[in-house]
Amino acid sequence: MFKPCADQDVLPGSTLSQQLSRRMRRQPIRRLKLSMPEAGVLVALTDHPDDPQVVLTRRASRLSSHAGEVAFPGGKRDPEDTDLLATALRESHEEIDLAPERVEVVGPLGQVVSKHGFLVSPFLGVISEQQPLTPNPDELESLFKVPLSFLLDRSQFQMEKLSFEGRSIHMPRYDYQGYVIWGLSAFILVEMLNQGFDAGLPLESRPERRR
Repeated sequence: MFKPCADQDVLPGSTLSQQLSRRMRRQPIRRLKLSMPEAGVLVALTDHPDDPQVVLTRRASRLSSHAGEVAFPGGKRDPEDTDLLATALRESHEEIDLAPERVEVVGPLGQVVSKHGFLVSPFLGVISEQQPLTPNPDELESLFKVPLSFLLDRSQFQMEKLSFEGRSIHMPRYDYQGYVIWGLSAFILVEMLNQGFDAGLPLESRPERRR
């Protein structure tokens, strides 16, 4: 069975969700005291016993923001959303037909700020390997899954130099079957791998933490 954490976190009969929950509770979750529009995204892992997969999407090229980019299911908070977890689950239902009750929520990940000025709250969840997912053609070009074995392979991990507000920063990047995973999505992904799977991948502090 795939073991995401140190041996003491893997108890006999424990599920992937339980293992990750124990691991994540040991680490502080980054919260940013910033006043700006909010968004919620879902980092969904399948419960495959040997090699779980991460669910990602590519946004439609005709959209006004993040067109053609690889992203996690999610979006802007609506007034009727009770909290940002509700936002992430609602948007995931709309975008990939994943009903909220089909997600075993592990918990929140660190907040980040998008280049379009949104305070983004990611949430980690586990879904069944057999769960059917269908991309909404009005919002998405495609949906794909990336095996954890690929993401944890150091030979597949890259650091890309970018310019942000006049500063040079290094951000993680993966190239997977024609998809480019980079920017905010790659940062959230790598932080999750480090916290939940002891990946030990290099990761610079986000620019918003230096303000």
